[in-house]
Amino acid sequence: MAEWLYEEGIGEARAALIEKGKLVEALIEREGDAVRPGAVAQGRLVATIIPKKRGIVRLISGEEVLLEPIPPRLAEGANVLVEIIREAIPEEGRPKRAKGRMPQPGAKPHAGPSLLQRIRATGTPVVPCPAHEEDRLEAHGWSELMEEAMSGEVGAEDAALRLFLTPAMLLIDVDGSLPPAQLGPKGAKLAAQTVRRMGLSGSIGIDLPTMNNKDERMVAAAQIDKYLPLPFERTAVNGFGFLQIIRRRERANLMEIVREDPVLTAALALLRRAERHGQGGGATITAMPAIIDLLHKRQDWIEQLAKRRGGAITLAADAVLDLAGGHVA
Repeated sequence: MAEWLYEEGIGEARAALIEKGKLVEALIEREGDAVRPGAVAQGRLVATIIPKKRGIVRLISGEEVLLEPIPPRLAEGANVLVEIIREAIPEEGRPKRAKGRMPQPGAKPHAGPSLLQRIRATGTPVVPCPAHEEDRLEAHGWSELMEEAMSGEVGAEDAALRLFLTPAMLLIDVDGSLPPAQLGPKGAKLAAQTVRRMGLSGSIGIDLPTMNNKDERMVAAAQIDKYLPLPFERTAVNGFGFLQIIRRRERANLMEIVREDPVLTAALALLRRAERHGQGGGATITAMPAIIDLLHKRQDWIEQLAKRRGGAITLAADAVLDLAGGHVA
C-alpha cells in the first residue's frame, strides 16, 4: 500500500511517497515568503515587456511575477490580481521569476497550497513522522537521495546517470559497463525513476547509448512509459540514443532546491540530525563557520530545536570541517 511520510522539520517540511517499500517521490518545502503555485496575489503592473503579451507584476510582498498575457486595458502602474502557475525557479546567473496569469472573474487573494495540503489532496494516506519516533525517511534512503540531488550522480558502475542543470533543459547522461542493448533499457528505467524521485520537470533530455536498431530503441523508450507516471510527453529514441521528455513545470525540483544555497542545505540537514540525536536534552552542533554563522542568524530555528529536544543548544564553529562534516553531540 502506498503512503506519504511527512515530516514537519525545522526550516523545511519534507515528504516521501513510499510504494512497495521504496521511496519513489521526494518533496521539500522550505520556509520563506515566496509565492506558491495556486495562489492568487495582489500586485501592480510595473513593466511591459511585450505589449498585451508579457509584463512584470510586483506583488505586495515585493516579489516579481511574470504575467502572461497582459489584459488589453491594463496599464503600467495599475493594480492587478495574479494567479500563480509556476513558482520562482533558482537558476545560476539569472533566476526565473514566478509566472502568473489573470485569475477567473471574482477570484480573491489567497495562499497557494502547502506541501502538506498537496499530499493530502492526492488521496494517499499521510503518515506524520515526528523526530522522537523511528526515522522512517532515513530508513528509505532520504540522505542518499539528497546526496544524489547535490552531486547529480545516480546509479552504479553497470548503469549510472549524470544530471546537468542548464537554462534550456535538464540533461541526463546515461553511461555504464553494460552492452548498449542492455544499458539502454536499464538507463532509461533509472532515468525515469530519478525524474520522479527528484520531481524533475520542464524539458528533460536523456542521452542513452547508441543502440543497434529501432527495436532496441523502442524497448528502452518503453521503460520511460512504465516507470514515469503520466502526465508527460516524450519523443521516440532517435538513432543517436537521444530522448526528450516534457513534464509540466510548477515548482523547483529537488536538485535546484538543495543546490540553490549549499550552506543552507547543510544547516537544515544538521538541524534534522540534531532533532534525532540521543534521548533529548541539551546538544552541541559543530560545523564549518559559514553554517554556524547562518544558524546564529536564525535564532528562531535554534529555539525550536531547544524546545523539541527539551534542552539548551550550543553552536560551535570548526574551520577544519567542510560542508558535510558537521556533527551533533
